[in-house]
Amino acid sequence: MSALAEYRRNALAPPAELVEQHAALVRRIALHLAARLPANVDIDDLCQAGMIGLLEAARSFDPGAGASFETFAGIRIRGSMIDELRRGDWAPRSVHRRMREVAAATHAVEQTLGRDASEAEIAEFAGMTVQQYQKTLADATRCQVLSMQIDNGDDEESTIDIAGPGSDPLASLEEGDFRAALVEAVEGLPEREKLVLSLYYDDELNLKEIGAVLGVSESRVCQIHGQAVLRVKSRMVNWSGRELS
Repeated sequence: MSALAEYRRNALAPPAELVEQHAALVRRIALHLAARLPANVDIDDLCQAGMIGLLEAARSFDPGAGASFETFAGIRIRGSMIDELRRGDWAPRSVHRRMREVAAATHAVEQTLGRDASEAEIAEFAGMTVQQYQKTLADATRCQVLSMQIDNGDDEESTIDIAGPGSDPLASLEEGDFRAALVEAVEGLPEREKLVLSLYYDDELNLKEIGAVLGVSESRVCQIHGQAVLRVKSRMVNWSGRELS
């Protein structure tokens, strides 16, 4: 179908017809998202949330805005799924506590050494075995996947979720500087960690596919990703008292 034909079809189709025509898109997005989430996430739950997003998209779609309905709906569907996942955060408080401890340990070690800290150095400072540390990294990957690709409300996606400024005018002024500092923190990561983040968030490869590219196991990629996330958190912790969510 030509772009003009698709435009005319979407411009004339009522919401119910748009939902029916694009129902398969919901499951496709759910499967793509689920491939990057813990195994206990239910596909049907994602689809249910996605259908709500599709319905909202059908009701609010403006064909004169320039984007196709599929593009517009895809953003709304995915955002609705992620909102549902965030409301049902799977991780117990102990996981979040360990993540904060590891981020703090990473910050302390790197401040002392003046370089990127190794797994063993961070684990020792945090009072963990390397195995316990690596498990925390895996947990960090499962938690953070929900907050590192979030629809920002203007038909684009933020690479890393940042706490919104709310009603604080000063926070609004600081937002640009915070984002710049965040980009700098990511750019300053060890090359392998930066590559994993790029493959995961920019190229949208899953952990298994990244493992094939790097020649390592999926579990090892999970650890590298988690270490990158916590290293970034550690480097942002003192920026005006704000952290990554």
